[in-house]
Amino acid sequence: MITVFKMKNALKKIIGNKRIIIGVFLAFVAISTIQAITSEGSTNHYNGVPHTEYNNYVIFKESFHHLKNNQDLYIYHPKDHFDLYKYTPTFAAFFGIFSIFPDWAGLSLWGAFNALILLFAVYYLPKLTLYEKGLIMVFIAFELITSLQNQQSNALIAGLLILAFGLLEKKKIWLAALCIVFSIFIKPFGIVGLVLFLFYPQKWKSALYVLFWTFIFLIAPLIWIDLEQYSALTNSYLRMLAADHSSSYGYSVMGIINSWFSVDINKNLIVTIGVLLFLLPLYRISQYKSLQFKLLGLTSILIWIVIFNHKAESPTFVIAMAGVSIWFILSQKNKLNIALFILAIVLTSLSPTDLFPATIREEFVKPYALKALPCILIWIKIIYDMIVLNEKPKEENEVSENSEKQLTTN
Repeated sequence: MITVFKMKNALKKIIGNKRIIIGVFLAFVAISTIQAITSEGSTNHYNGVPHTEYNNYVIFKESFHHLKNNQDLYIYHPKDHFDLYKYTPTFAAFFGIFSIFPDWAGLSLWGAFNALILLFAVYYLPKLTLYEKGLIMVFIAFELITSLQNQQSNALIAGLLILAFGLLEKKKIWLAALCIVFSIFIKPFGIVGLVLFLFYPQKWKSALYVLFWTFIFLIAPLIWIDLEQYSALTNSYLRMLAADHSSSYGYSVMGIINSWFSVDINKNLIVTIGVLLFLLPLYRISQYKSLQFKLLGLTSILIWIVIFNHKAESPTFVIAMAGVSIWFILSQKNKLNIALFILAIVLTSLSPTDLFPATIREEFVKPYALKALPCILIWIKIIYDMIVLNEKPKEENEVSENSEKQLTTN
């Protein structure tokens, strides 16, 4: 018993040590980079040109060169990479920062940028202990590794939205607006993050900052292209999004309905229902001063933008699991919440890994989009918690050190 107690204590100290957690996650970045650089590539489906195992990074990097060369970003460039570029022209301009480096360095910096933004965002959350913040990072470790291995931007988006929340709590509105607008110009679903501004005063000032940063991000590509080319790129981008909308159901609410019931559903209808459910708790303006309510709102946003995304794939779930992990840290540890969280760890995080039985993964988890199921159930629970929460807000100077930690969900 004494040995078990000592082990628990030691583990708690490790998880509560910010430097160790940051070091471990930077090690993940290094390992994923080495793995990608040293792996042999495969062959694409267009003209037999070999491509690397870090193809997504190459797509991002080459998008900047295509932008500078006045090429259409949203068509296939089989001589450069496999698959389509599906981000904004602004993101292509932003990636010029990484394109100046050789691949091994640029890939390392890109991975570190994603991981560090997410780490900083989690550690910037208010009212949580270092141990609780460390636990959040531990809980999302598998999803972060998946995102890093695929060179995706999802960890960055999760980090920007979480950081925006922390900045709003610190009344740094202009920086919060920067984070949310940046996320929108990476992937449009970041627009849901604008809901965070509803919880705080000075909404007109927030709107002005959002407009300012939107203008800055909009004109950024004009450093390299003229208005005519920008207009052509914008039209091409919108055509690509329209074609992309009908191409799949993803690990999402739509994916579950389609795979479980063989129904050819109207995606727009499902998203509309999702929006209405998402907005439902926001009528409770009296709870807007409650930190717990606002944190639940953040977790709802993080999960919603994945489970109602018809293109959600495995690397996307670092965003949803960030929301799930924050929710669990805040929640009452009752049987229902614990069961839902364990289900999320098993089906969402572990099912794509070799720790999970391959037969079950290939025959049930993937075909039936089960990776999304725990996140959908937890999101419904969050909406319920926001509706029934009845916390009397306390003035900051009246909140004691002990009461700050008593953030529990009904």
